[in-house]
Amino acid sequence: MGWSVALACASRGEPAEVFRPGLVPDPEAAAALAGALYPGARLTETGETVLDFALWPYEDELFAGVFDRALLLCDRRLFGLDDDARRIADTAAAALPGARCGVLVLHSVIAGCWFRWYDSGELRRDVFVTAEDGVVVDQGDRLPAEAPFWAAVGEAGDVPLPFDPEEFGLALARAHMFGRGIADRGDDGFLPLELPLRRFKLS
Repeated sequence: MGWSVALACASRGEPAEVFRPGLVPDPEAAAALAGALYPGARLTETGETVLDFALWPYEDELFAGVFDRALLLCDRRLFGLDDDARRIADTAAAALPGARCGVLVLHSVIAGCWFRWYDSGELRRDVFVTAEDGVVVDQGDRLPAEAPFWAAVGEAGDVPLPFDPEEFGLALARAHMFGRGIADRGDDGFLPLELPLRRFKLS
């Protein structure tokens, strides 16, 4: 399909139980999260949208959604894969006490996936793979959803990468971020892409 994603998603409890119909956003908490990420910047709130629209923000904006037991953040600066991206990821992961948080970066043109996994604000997993360079970063214990992909690497080597980085990232999102596919509507009617987020412009 060709996804472009710069997303942090945290939940307190099993994602399949947390992400369900009836989630009510907290606009004030979303503004507080955005302010904590950019304390020296001017933030202007410009309305509400849904995750489907927010996954790949413009460079001068970010999207945030805070709920009772979950939060979402979309910020293209995560795509930098640099110290600032790690700062943003670390801040989002620590914003909801006791939560587990996944940070997923995909790009529709650059065939790579960066994924970070936190437990109660502590980084447990950091992995970055690209189609051309193979395994660039592989730190921390591998997550269960990764197993079939690493089995393919064991048989073929990692250059070129023997699996699609996008499929790898979406499998991690399904298992560890939402408890279902990001574009899958469950029997309960819930679709992650319809989650509401607040939109902020940075200046």
